[in-house]
Amino acid sequence: MKPLAGVTILDFSRVLAAPFATQILAELGASVIKIERPGAGDESRAWEPKLPHGESAYFFAFNRGKRSLTLDLKSERGQQLARELAAKADVVVENFLPGGMDKLGLGYEALSADNPGLVYVSNTGFGQHGPYRDRKGYDTIFQALSGIMHLTGYPDGPPAKVGVPVSDLAAGLWTTIAILTGLLGRGTSGRGAHVDVAMMDVQVSLLALAAARVFAFGEDPVRAGTQHPGRVPSAAFQCRDGRWLHLSASDQHWAPLCRVLGLPDDPALATNAGRLAERERVVGDLRAAFAQRPRNEVVAALREAGVPVGEVNSVREILEDPNTVARGMVGRFEHPREGGFPALRTPLRLDGFDDPEVAVPPVLGADTEEVLAEYLGLDAEALRGLRAEGVV
Repeated sequence: MKPLAGVTILDFSRVLAAPFATQILAELGASVIKIERPGAGDESRAWEPKLPHGESAYFFAFNRGKRSLTLDLKSERGQQLARELAAKADVVVENFLPGGMDKLGLGYEALSADNPGLVYVSNTGFGQHGPYRDRKGYDTIFQALSGIMHLTGYPDGPPAKVGVPVSDLAAGLWTTIAILTGLLGRGTSGRGAHVDVAMMDVQVSLLALAAARVFAFGEDPVRAGTQHPGRVPSAAFQCRDGRWLHLSASDQHWAPLCRVLGLPDDPALATNAGRLAERERVVGDLRAAFAQRPRNEVVAALREAGVPVGEVNSVREILEDPNTVARGMVGRFEHPREGGFPALRTPLRLDGFDDPEVAVPPVLGADTEEVLAEYLGLDAEALRGLRAEGVV
């Protein structure tokens, strides 16, 4: 048994953040019904990278384990069917601009009137209120506005985006938290809730340590490359063979680090405060020492000495890493059109419930008849009529 078995989620979201959340919950056992536009579906179905039979690997990454129901929400009949489905759901998730679902008769007030226990989660760029509520945005826009892009890169270089869509992914995780929080609260109070998840709020919350420096020192943090603003040494270093490692050491690691690299154990550098004061000298000495050693050899020696260190891996390298393989993080599903395809597993391991398995992303509209029959009791004749009218 999976922990979320019996939970029904009606998912009106598309692209990345909220679909990422509902994929996690689907693989944890929730029944997720993805509402898509007839003929086109989630726009990410058309995004690169495209596979040989036309499916999108982008879509595959965030929509596993869902059932796809096509529904024309611009039609009155489509809206009526959506309301009837919402009346039987535990959760509704949407990422329209504020007010967008209200215009369709599918806002929280309308749906909760028929389903008081409904947990309704709105994942938007800037939230349900505030001066930016009607703005549109994508991941890199939020990285820029939030200060994350300002902090990423090297001091002598331009701002840079993070290597993964961190704004979307973090918002997806907070959307997951919002859904689970709403369900837990309903279990206690018997009432549902409308949860406002603003991507911009999520990004600002990620600035906790950077903001601490503003609050404590009044300073505005700047780009520092791979170096840590408050700890030395914590940075990436290039080795003799051209490969990189990242070192992050505290006071107890300094002496063994010096022994491995053959550096003098200067008492003035025994504490982090001393090393902070001499940052340029310390980092310069470390760069010179690492440049004399091949990466694998020096990493092994540092680990033996108990110094925290990590190879700077490429994506391919970490996917093939022995620990990744041993933990089963790369799974595989069989798609009806594209055949076998690899996928990253939902990273939870459960004792007492079944672990999440890599599920299959749906073909557009593949579950329409089944879902409408199962939840609303529509027969074959009614379903044929809906297709003829273009409602589904």
